Amino acid sequence: MKGLSGQTAVVTGAGSGIGRSIALRLAIEGAIVVVTDMNVESAKETLSLLNVDEGQKHSVCSLDVTKKEGVLSSFADIHEEYGAIDILINNAGVSTMNRIEDLTEQEWDFNFDVNIKGIFLCTQAVYPYMKEQKKGRIINTASMAGKRGVPLLAHYAASKWAVIGFTKSAAIEMAPYNITVNCVCPGFVNTGMQSRELKWEAELRGMTPDEVREEYIRMTPLGRLEEAEDVARVVWFLASKDADFITGEALNITGGADLL
Repeated sequence: MKGLSGQTAVVTGAGSGIGRSIALRLAIEGAIVVVTDMNVESAKETLSLLNVDEGQKHSVCSLDVTKKEGVLSSFADIHEEYGAIDILINNAGVSTMNRIEDLTEQEWDFNFDVNIKGIFLCTQAVYPYMKEQKKGRIINTASMAGKRGVPLLAHYAASKWAVIGFTKSAAIEMAPYNITVNCVCPGFVNTGMQSRELKWEAELRGMTPDEVREEYIRMTPLGRLEEAEDVARVVWFLASKDADFITGEALNITGGADLL
């Protein structure tokens, strides 16, 4: 019997990158996974990669985490279909990069709407179901940038600091109902989002993307870029029974980059 067998997990932003790896890992460990993303085609691609054992019936849900009515409706539909939502992975996230003097209000709002408002709305939507069943796991994707200042990413970092604050507060409030709330703080993750950031940072700093990438590796004591699977394995642990007594934590998964 796999550790997450019989449990239903909703993963936001699961069409690519970290979210896709989390969906794959949870499915391998026996969970029934609802793959959500704004990009339905990407979500369907993730779905096609999920293993199907022991009668798992994974599915896809088109979801814009910034729209409250759509979020409430989607979670109601998921709960009606599966009868429970045991695990919520709030992973949907965005980034842009700019100097503070050039940062636009649109960039600020875009990062905050997805990175923290989306987590709030999805958490609020799933809370009544977890509260009624008196158990649940909520795991949010924050960032190493949620614990330190990051040039060119002040707006993104601020949104991720907010994720950590929300996580710790929700953990206290939801603990009486046996709901744990934690977040993970990845470092320099080798994903499509990072590829875009490499180009942005290179342009802003007068470097090449390869030079920026090499700098990231030098800043990581374990000597390589982080892979999405590195994050997924920790998320799986937090979703498992082994993490029953862990809540309100912001776990660094950085290869030591947060130490420098």
